[in-house]
Amino acid sequence: MAETAGQERTERATAKRRQEARRRGQVALSREIPSTLMLFTLLGVLGLGGRDLLERATRLVAGIYARLHALRLERVEDASALLTELAAEVFALLLPVCLPLLAAGFLGNVFQIGFEAHAEALQPRWSKLNPIAGLKRIFSLRGAVELAKSVVKIVLVGSVAGAVVWGLREELPTLVRLDLGSVWGFAAEATLRILLFSGVAMTLLAALDTLYQRWQYEESLKMTKQEVKDERKQAEGDPAVKARIRSIQRQVAYRRMMAEVPRADVVVTNPTHLAIALRFDPQVMAAPRVVAKGADHVAERIREIASEHGVPIVENRPLAQSLFRLTDIGDTIPVELYRAVAEVLAYVYRLKGRRRP
Repeated sequence: MAETAGQERTERATAKRRQEARRRGQVALSREIPSTLMLFTLLGVLGLGGRDLLERATRLVAGIYARLHALRLERVEDASALLTELAAEVFALLLPVCLPLLAAGFLGNVFQIGFEAHAEALQPRWSKLNPIAGLKRIFSLRGAVELAKSVVKIVLVGSVAGAVVWGLREELPTLVRLDLGSVWGFAAEATLRILLFSGVAMTLLAALDTLYQRWQYEESLKMTKQEVKDERKQAEGDPAVKARIRSIQRQVAYRRMMAEVPRADVVVTNPTHLAIALRFDPQVMAAPRVVAKGADHVAERIREIASEHGVPIVENRPLAQSLFRLTDIGDTIPVELYRAVAEVLAYVYRLKGRRRP
């Protein structure tokens, strides 16, 4: 919904707004958290299995050089077989490194937003291919923030790497007197230091980025007061429709109540303003029950139906007022009205010549 003129988005997003945004794939997601987890994962993989990885890579390169003099690539099939073999060996070499990195990136996202899949978020959006819209995103506030984060990240990691190398500056001249294995060991140790301190710096950057992403997400979901009212109206239903439903329900209840009047034993009146129809079946009822009641024109209609079907009408102002005030349709009469109702029913039964229950 377009923002109403003169209204600002000052209201926090409702649960429905958040759910719709999540279904579209709009979530508070920091890309720095997966990057940081992947960096520490790489540090762990190299720290635990770096030596074995280096030995396998060395054997692979040594094997390639050892077979150079015997290689025959005169046919396409020979070159294809060689490339396939090399690809398989490189894949086997990198798989122990890539799998933990993929798992770290996946867990970094799940940790932030949980695991959900929505078809709407996976659908291609052709609007993203619009170059004008792309330029607007690049030169927007969000684009400027992302550019600033990239610059800060490069400067931060570069500074950490430079600081580590600067700390090792006195040892660098001695590398010329060491064998190749020692040089590799020195380089591996320096790399691990760079990864460790870069990971610490990235952790700080990820924490700041997470706070910013959540703030920006809340700001993007804010609603105007009118939007909140419209959503509440939709949730509760259109007042006109609800009024119509209540009107229909009242009509159904009215017709059902009037259908019970011919089965009543007596109608107690005020005499004109109130009318209460009572029915008593000692086989299924412990006490007389109110089957219909009403005031003014409803009371008049009850009296008319009772007259048409020969239901006795008894005027008793105090009893009619008490029944109207203390009972509802379908209720049995209160204990304090037993005696008064019994006298009315006894009078009715005498009129009809029936035996008193």
